[in-house]
Amino acid sequence: MTAVQKTPVDMFRKRLRQKGMVRVEIHVQKEDAALVRSIANALGNPQTAAEARSVLKARFSKPLHNGLKDLLSSAPFEGIEFERPRDMGREIDL
Repeated sequence: MTAVQKTPVDMFRKRLRQKGMVRVEIHVQKEDAALVRSIANALGNPQTAAEARSVLKARFSKPLHNGLKDLLSSAPFEGIEFERPRDMGREIDL
């Protein structure tokens, strides 16, 4: 086989890329391998993908903030006093 010819693996990976798929390799504990496989199967199945994705995003994704204002509005500020007196300090004689 010459360098110009594509191998079957290259063709397979090209088809996956065209479908929007990517290869992900992870390392997990032995007892978690079946769980991770079942999650991957649920995400790959068109009937269960939307539900599995929403459950996983709700549990594990970090909330996205569009800016400082959104970040501050979502922060828990109960019991914090934001008003302070407008004391200009002591008089300074120049």
